[in-house]
Amino acid sequence: MAEAPLHLARRLRAGETVICAWSSLPDTGFVAMLAGQGFDAVNLDMQHGGHTEQSVWDGIAAIVGLGKPVMVRVPVGRFDMAARALDFGADAVIAPMINSPADARAFAAAMKYPPVGERSWGPTRGITLRGISGGNAYLASANADTLSFAMIETRGALDALDDILATRGIDAVFVGPADFSIAWTGGERLDPKLDAMMEAIAHIAACAKAHGKLAGIFAADPAMTQRYVAMGYGLVAAGFDAALVRAGADAVLAAARGD
Repeated sequence: MAEAPLHLARRLRAGETVICAWSSLPDTGFVAMLAGQGFDAVNLDMQHGGHTEQSVWDGIAAIVGLGKPVMVRVPVGRFDMAARALDFGADAVIAPMINSPADARAFAAAMKYPPVGERSWGPTRGITLRGISGGNAYLASANADTLSFAMIETRGALDALDDILATRGIDAVFVGPADFSIAWTGGERLDPKLDAMMEAIAHIAACAKAHGKLAGIFAADPAMTQRYVAMGYGLVAAGFDAALVRAGADAVLAAARGD
């Protein structure tokens, strides 16, 4: 696989903090613009964002071409798309709603080649984008170098956390604080910064570390990033594309109006 700074897995395992931009708008030009900023990586969101297989295909090429790692969040249960994203050249896949060991095993099976999983061979595009010389060179490192992030965002997932992390082929967990807050309050409140759940969020990162796994989280408020890093989250998604556009527009308009 490609070398640093493109190499996501090695950077995270070395203890680096990776700040990721979150792309929901399925326009390759905008994806490339986002990747050209100072973020360490870019995630293409197929679950709640507008990304499709075609925009993921195009977006991965644009991001890799700019020397950045690329992640893909697939829709719920779309483990077939997890494998396709890797074949397209993704460095990592985030799978939402991994709520049980059975969910974790199904995700890992799609992400890893035998003997770890059941991923089918076909990464021609990824090999080409990475400039890897031959299929065996890719095969030798693919299971270690492509990361599987299981999303922890429900009470059930929290209860099954140890078993999910113990699943062979699961490299990391990724916390979705918005859904987690809904689950935490029994559906009464949406608050990604809910103080009452912060101890549980810190526990998730500590548990991942105890299992020798990685941890990532979405920071709805970028100002939360360093708090999450202190908890042990190596990957923080801290820039949502629509929010970046709004913030930039607000700053330009404030300057133009002399506010």
